Amino acid sequence: MSAPFDISFVFEYFVKLLPFVKTSLLIVASSIAVGLAVGFLVALPRLYNVPVLKRVSQLYASFFRGTPILIQLFLIYYALPELLKMISIDVSKTPVLIFVILAYGLHNGAYISEVIRAAVKTVDKTQVEAAHAVGMTGYQAFTRIVFPQALAIAIPVLANIIIATLKETSLAFTLGVMELTGKTQTLYTLSKHMIESYIALALVYFILCFALEKLFNYSERKLLKHEAPVSKEARVPLGRKWLDRKLKPADLALGKGGLANDA
Repeated sequence: MSAPFDISFVFEYFVKLLPFVKTSLLIVASSIAVGLAVGFLVALPRLYNVPVLKRVSQLYASFFRGTPILIQLFLIYYALPELLKMISIDVSKTPVLIFVILAYGLHNGAYISEVIRAAVKTVDKTQVEAAHAVGMTGYQAFTRIVFPQALAIAIPVLANIIIATLKETSLAFTLGVMELTGKTQTLYTLSKHMIESYIALALVYFILCFALEKLFNYSERKLLKHEAPVSKEARVPLGRKWLDRKLKPADLALGKGGLANDA
């Protein structure tokens, strides 16, 4: 039975949760690093149409995007050691945090591979051809032309993946990792102030996510500072642009006041 609500416990628990922020952030940073490496390797076969590896990467992305992260955590932590035992590799003494980071890393890698593939394909190929025409190597064209533009395009989606990962770290306590949610479980079990403990937890997550959102917004603006400013009158929602393209064959145009004949 829960104890009567007491607002003072919210502030008390908020302070007690702060030391465990570093564990959650460690999981996020490490898993994103693993995800970037895996995502890049998975995206390459699909970008360059490597026959067999392309199918393997598609299967990998489909599995990790199509199954819940909780199931993936259990499979990595419980099933992977058993599979490794079959080839005489003992990982029973490996810290649970390593399995958690690996699970989140593989999960993020599936999404990041799609982000990389889409962002690179968005960059106009004529820019690469122009780079080759002026004597740039393939590596120089990628690092100087393709990568900066692809990164600016990918930042908003990567920000969503990182923020989502931060919130998903709340599931790590199911494997015994003492992160924010795990510590919250301990606090309310001892004191019976369940509502106060989860309000404090929500506040911690909200502040972290808000700070990350502002950081990525700033990064996106810095990366896009070379873009010419667009006036308010010239800004057209993406949906309108799409409709305008679709309606052109019928000699229709979408104006500010609605649909109107071109004539």
